[in-house]
Amino acid sequence: MSTTASPALRAKRRRAALRTTAFLSPWLIGFTVFFAYPMLSTVYFSFMRYDGFRPPEWSGTKNWAYVFESYPLFWPALRNTLWLVVIMVGLRVLFGLGIGLLITKIKTATGVFRTLFYLPYLAPPVAATMAFAFLLNPGTGPVNSILERAGLPAPGWFNDPTWSKPALTLLALWGVGDLMVIFMASLLDVPREQYEAAELDGASAWQRFRFVTLPNISPIIMFAVVTGVIQAMQYYTQPLVAGKVASGVIQGAGTMFEPGYPDRSTLTLPQLVYNLGFQRFDYGSACVVALVLFALSMAFTALLMRRRGGLIQAGD
Repeated sequence: MSTTASPALRAKRRRAALRTTAFLSPWLIGFTVFFAYPMLSTVYFSFMRYDGFRPPEWSGTKNWAYVFESYPLFWPALRNTLWLVVIMVGLRVLFGLGIGLLITKIKTATGVFRTLFYLPYLAPPVAATMAFAFLLNPGTGPVNSILERAGLPAPGWFNDPTWSKPALTLLALWGVGDLMVIFMASLLDVPREQYEAAELDGASAWQRFRFVTLPNISPIIMFAVVTGVIQAMQYYTQPLVAGKVASGVIQGAGTMFEPGYPDRSTLTLPQLVYNLGFQRFDYGSACVVALVLFALSMAFTALLMRRRGGLIQAGD
């Protein structure tokens, strides 16, 4: 039997390969233009001295050394970003799940409550952040006025480094309607017969939630956590606007606002990318920070997916 393919068979294989490539071409073009090329360019410029006006010059690892050793804003921004990933994302998932559970248990006016909780998510980020900055203004805001009348301490919120990130977390919890809708859909999809069987076995409400609800919605929880981590890694608009409004800075032509007010407590890595690349015209260092963001996102996602796989194996 001949080990070489006949010319007709080789031609058939080539046609099949071309047909497959044609079907994949939209994805291949999109992947190349919007991911592969930008990623390779970012890696390339991270080793270059480039300001956007003169041709790039090779600088080796100087940009990496500058970001990690000399740039004073990098480590505060990294700590703030990790804080938001752990605290803000975790609370959003818990709060969204809790609201979803609450609405699925309500027997009347479910549509009204669902709409009320979902509407804040539709608010533009800039407008929502400005509204929160005025509401939480330590001097004239209504929130602190109510707290003072109740005899409670009135925090400085966006003007206090200790309270600025909790204030951003409150803003994120206010707009948790997207997670609420996702969790509601998953909760309503849990088979009712499993709850009935658990009740017949004498399971309490907590046991039904732990052994029936959680296993069924665990993929949705993982989806919410992964997408939340990615969004936290891209957290830019809200802390920047909150810092500007709280500081009272009016930015006009020719002025440059240093992000992170107050005392670098709202500084995030995406703000550094913009600050280095489009305000300081140091594109090499901006590319370094962008690659750190990408590496952190990949590491968190891989860790979460591995944890999810371990839980599935343990359950089996």
